[in-house]
Amino acid sequence: MSKLGLIIRREILFKLKNKTFIIMTLLTPLLIVGGMGLMIYLAKSDKTEQKILVLDNSLLFKNTLQGNNYISFTFSDMSIEQAQAKLPKSDYTGILYVPKLETGGILGAVRLLYKKAPGMAFEEYIKNQMEKIYYEDKLRANNIDPTVINNARQSVKLIGTKVDENGNVKQQSNLGIFGFVTGLLMFMFILLYGMMVFRSVMEEKTNRIVEVIISSVKPFELMMGKIIGVAILGIIQFASIAIISTLLTTILSGIFLKDIQLKKEKFDAQQELVKKIGTNANLSALENLQDNKEVFDVLDQLSKVNFVEAGICFVLFFIGGYLFYSSILAAIGSAVDSEADSQQFMTPVMIPLMIGYFMAAKIMMSPETTSVIWGSMIPFTSPIVMMARLPFGVPLWQIVLSLSILYTSFIGTTWLAAKIYRTGILMYGKKVTWKELGKWLFYK
Repeated sequence: MSKLGLIIRREILFKLKNKTFIIMTLLTPLLIVGGMGLMIYLAKSDKTEQKILVLDNSLLFKNTLQGNNYISFTFSDMSIEQAQAKLPKSDYTGILYVPKLETGGILGAVRLLYKKAPGMAFEEYIKNQMEKIYYEDKLRANNIDPTVINNARQSVKLIGTKVDENGNVKQQSNLGIFGFVTGLLMFMFILLYGMMVFRSVMEEKTNRIVEVIISSVKPFELMMGKIIGVAILGIIQFASIAIISTLLTTILSGIFLKDIQLKKEKFDAQQELVKKIGTNANLSALENLQDNKEVFDVLDQLSKVNFVEAGICFVLFFIGGYLFYSSILAAIGSAVDSEADSQQFMTPVMIPLMIGYFMAAKIMMSPETTSVIWGSMIPFTSPIVMMARLPFGVPLWQIVLSLSILYTSFIGTTWLAAKIYRTGILMYGKKVTWKELGKWLFYK
């Protein structure tokens, strides 16, 4: 086996035998899927039953406020003082106090008194209902039928369709959050494994192990062995996390999302029925499912995401981004004696990564701006920005060009890093400056 192969093998085996590495590989999917499961569980279980006592001095909302499966209203003529005194020992969870109408029929401030904070969703539910009732009452007062206006309102479903250079159309997912999440994961993985190379180099230098190793191999072989070894290790860990997460997510979806999927199928069937017969047939059932429409829309958007394309691009851009940054971090690790001394060099490395992260957030609002396109081409930010752009549709030539620039830039940074590495790896007891690094580049 070549010397480079031995170094790569050592890096992989050393980390694979590390208990922390094994625990994190197994624990990360549990944390990811557990977090998703917790959010789903909380979303389904956070609807606490609310029993509200309504004191309506305006006489507008009596018998018009409608509850649901979690909220019930009881109307009373008692004073606010009496109701407030009885609230702590009563079965009611809150009091809704509506004052008398002011001059001109203006509704004053409405008070909600509660034992425990009901949450924003509950308050928004009551607020929307009261605004609608008040609005319709004003229309009737001016001899306008609210039914006519309500029937005139039509929700518009906007379907985004991209036209490529050949005039072909392709429906794309507008789920910008998916792109942002993949960009964020790219940022985290590049930083995680890049820092792994940095610490490995610095640890061997600090412990003087490198002095023994360097007597048998060239500095460039040692640096490349570490970079490639950690890259292979990262792919192994990433694949393990992806497989375990997929299995756990499949199980989780079958348990928690079964009802949602059945409702979605019923909703789609009802929508098709209305389109075919051109009437509001089965309208009551449709209305009962409207509360889940946002969830249905998210599922539709997810179904449009090309996960195979996203997965391939993620691996290619991760490898390229990792190789690009790890060579720089390996050079920094060889030039310093401690992490404290590395701060002046780490900041310029972190800034482009942070810029890529912020651009990934911007893409959700403006995916086709000039700055975003350039950000997906410049190697310092392209792995993060390009992944965030993918759900919005990126021409194949731009993906290929971005990858070509990224991998070509890796060759350049490796060449420069090797010049710093060969000098810095045996340099001890001296605080290195940017000027000193510049001189190392020209040593022969």
